[in-house]
Amino acid sequence: MKVSVVGTGYVGLVAGTCFADSGNEVICVDIDQKKIEMLNNGRVPIYEPGLEEMIKRNVAQDRLQFTTDIKKAVQASKIIFIAVGTPPDEDGSADLKYVLSVARDIGKNMNGFKVIVDKSTVPVGTADRVREEIRKYTEHNFAVVSNPEFLKEGAAIDDFMKPDRVVIGTDNEEAAEIMRNLYAPYVRTGKPIMVMDIRSAELTKYAANAMLATKISFINEIANLCDAVGANVEMVRKGIGSDRRIGPYFIFPGPGYGGSCFPKDVQAIIRTGKDHGLNLKILQAVEDVNNHQKTILFEKIKKYFRNKIEGKTFAMWGLSFKPNTDDMRQSPAISMIHSLIKAGARVHAHDPEALKEAEWRFADILNKDLKLFKKRYDALEGADGLIVMTEWNAFREPDFYLIKETLNNPVIFDGRNLYNPERMRRLGIDYFSIGRPQIELKSQTK
Repeated sequence: MKVSVVGTGYVGLVAGTCFADSGNEVICVDIDQKKIEMLNNGRVPIYEPGLEEMIKRNVAQDRLQFTTDIKKAVQASKIIFIAVGTPPDEDGSADLKYVLSVARDIGKNMNGFKVIVDKSTVPVGTADRVREEIRKYTEHNFAVVSNPEFLKEGAAIDDFMKPDRVVIGTDNEEAAEIMRNLYAPYVRTGKPIMVMDIRSAELTKYAANAMLATKISFINEIANLCDAVGANVEMVRKGIGSDRRIGPYFIFPGPGYGGSCFPKDVQAIIRTGKDHGLNLKILQAVEDVNNHQKTILFEKIKKYFRNKIEGKTFAMWGLSFKPNTDDMRQSPAISMIHSLIKAGARVHAHDPEALKEAEWRFADILNKDLKLFKKRYDALEGADGLIVMTEWNAFREPDFYLIKETLNNPVIFDGRNLYNPERMRRLGIDYFSIGRPQIELKSQTK
């Protein structure tokens, strides 16, 4: 099939590349000339395992191309995906200006029947607005489809090629059949293609992310209760996760969720509720708990150092909001860095992939209050403690003897519960995690 994808951000680039890898002819469009030049030169603006190799393979086979010419893409394609950003407005609602701008461009350049697919995460009713916008500029027939994405950063290609389900929202049977054919190669194992009404499809993405965010905030609340009563959240997590009604997924405690989806989508669904006279109390609590959770590890640090943080330096491992991505959007590490610096401390940070992202995010304090290190152990030099913020595999089994020897104080604040507390005790390392009995040796702090 001939497909175009407007927007070469995370969703658009992964979707376009995966469609091309299944034999479709795909044109990816973006208004950012520098990004298109980068892609045409074989460089990928985001980090996602396997994506660069897949892009190069499909470009070489003439199945994938990149352009700023939306007219060319629209007129050459039967299916046009809108995959541009929907950043949150000040009130938490999704800003649709980029989506509607693309809709206008599509309407102005149509040359026959098209299937226009909302791939961006958009609130209920967006398809109606896209349809109205396109209709202003064309007499050609077209169908608008909602096709939400369910990609996990760090595993996006596998998620796309082997989806749990494909959701298609449309009131047009011809469009539904075209979409079924497009996705058929990815559901050969029998996973469902669910065709439903458009508004249900639009809400499905928000509901899914809101449920996952709820599970994370719930287990974080339980972890904080474990800290208060002396229980171990790891035992509790295993106890409840073995119940098939609950399951073991997304019940790992930590410093709060981040990324481009959960924070934005929870806010957007809360706003949608308010727009329709509903106060979504559970989801408001989910957001409140998450905002508070980002302070928990910092409070443990303050307590350990008896509120005397000013002038101290902390090594931080992990800047991205999760492993296998360079994405720092809403990362708990950002909150931690700001809290430490506000308290008068300095930060030595390392991340396997997010250093370039951190350079522009923290340009105003770089090499002053914050220094970035390409190697994990280099960040320990001169530090008074180690803070673990992201569960990269490279952090799971470090040289603890070297850590203890290098730090001014042998103390680790583990926001991801990577290490065994008893092992830390035997090594003589003061150790603090989330929701597990703390191991404090009363080491003399410097």
